[in-house]
Parts: sequence; structure tokens; C-alpha cells
Amino acid sequence: MKGFFAWFDALPLGVILIPALFLGLAPFVPEPHLVEKIRMLANGDLNKPIDIFDLIMHGVLPLALFDKSFFLWLF
Repeated sequence: MKGFFAWFDALPLGVILIPALFLGLAPFVPEPHLVEKIRMLANGDLNKPIDIFDLIMHGVLPLALFDKSFFLWLF
């Protein structure tokens, strides 16, 4: 597990930033999937497996971006 964190720490922020913005905001119209899925989660409507998978798929890179930027700021 230590090898993954070393690899993740060595990864430049821009490599995560661009895909996180595109995947987190895709599709741009009428509203991003991530916003829709978070709204469904807050309302308790996120019950289909495809919706859960979609939330994970669209949310992993923005979470990685947050993690990377937070630890860059912290350390």
C-alpha cells in the first residue's frame, strides 16, 4: 500500500485536475451527473445500482483532487 501512496504523491496536480473537472462536471447540460447524484443521495432516491456506480465513477477523481490538494496544502 505504501507504493500506491508514493505514486499518488508523485503525481502532478494537473494530471488529476483536468480529468476531475471533466468527469466531475460531465455532462455539462442540463446538469452535471455528480450534482444530480448528490441531490439524489440527499433525497434518499439513490437506490439503483447504476446510480450508485455513476456516483462513484463521477466522484472518485474529484475526491482524489480534494485529497491531493488538501495534503499539498497541509504539508
